[in-house]
Amino acid sequence: MDGPSLTAQAVAELVGGRLYGPGAVILRRVRSLKQADAGDLSLCTGAKYAEALAACHATAVLVPEVLADAPGPATRVVVADPARAMAAVSRVLHPERPRTPAVDPTARIGPGALIGAGAEIAAYVVIGADVVIGERVRLGPHVVIGEGTRLGDDVRLDAHVTIYDGVILGARVWCKASAVIGGAGYGFLSDAGGHHRVPQVGGCIIGDDVEVGSCSCIDRGSLDDTVIGSGTKLDNHVHVGHNVRTGRDCLFIAGVDIGGSAQLGNRVVVAGQSGIGGHLVVGDDVMVGAKSAVISDVPSGMAVSGYPARPHREFLRAQATLYRLAPYANALEALIKKERSDG
Repeated sequence: MDGPSLTAQAVAELVGGRLYGPGAVILRRVRSLKQADAGDLSLCTGAKYAEALAACHATAVLVPEVLADAPGPATRVVVADPARAMAAVSRVLHPERPRTPAVDPTARIGPGALIGAGAEIAAYVVIGADVVIGERVRLGPHVVIGEGTRLGDDVRLDAHVTIYDGVILGARVWCKASAVIGGAGYGFLSDAGGHHRVPQVGGCIIGDDVEVGSCSCIDRGSLDDTVIGSGTKLDNHVHVGHNVRTGRDCLFIAGVDIGGSAQLGNRVVVAGQSGIGGHLVVGDDVMVGAKSAVISDVPSGMAVSGYPARPHREFLRAQATLYRLAPYANALEALIKKERSDG
């Protein structure tokens, strides 16, 4: 098999682990415990997977200290964090496709556009007037970039991404397929004559090292700018409304919705299918549980969940109380029915 390979000894050196068993064996790819076979490196993150580890056919495996002597493949690398170690090995054994700097002849580039060295521009890309594109940018098929947009170095836009006019993307931003950045926000004034759109004239600024998942949308501001802090990661199908401002290193997981003009601090984590209401303030290091509805401000450092969202422990106690009351409710209903029938 062609492609990169590592010995088990090299893996141990790469991840700072302790090698057990033969170190000269060759590893060519990473796979799960159940799917791994000869030539594969796998990982086991904890004792709950010990049975799968024992049955694993991988050539080598990454394990935590607690599983150093557990049944399984003879060659293993003991590390404090197998998942982090696996990520490091994966980058070596499964590297990204190398860039092929070129401009496809079907691309359309507007007047005044500046394209940095090493750019890769695929088929049917449309670049508007006065766009500035940094070095080593990769644009997938059918990407559309509006007029006056600025793209930093090493930006990657996958197929069918749309970037509206005047958007600013920092360095190393990655937008996955069909993401939409800087479209008009949802703003209307309603009266007896119907709903009348309010012009959305603010900007949209995306910091360095931001990832935007497939089919996610970040609206431009209505008057102020929408700002996504550096290091923030959006999963697929995330919506960020107009005028939202987030801090650095936030995580927004699948299906999250952030209402217009919400202000989020640094390192906020919002779990899947949760919503944050418009104009709210969410502090630093807040964690929002899955399928929660945040309808009021949340102080820094708090974990909230539920509908409406409340302190996480309070929500769990309330749920537990409801479950304990359920049998009594059934008994009460039976008693009422009996009284009615006796009457």
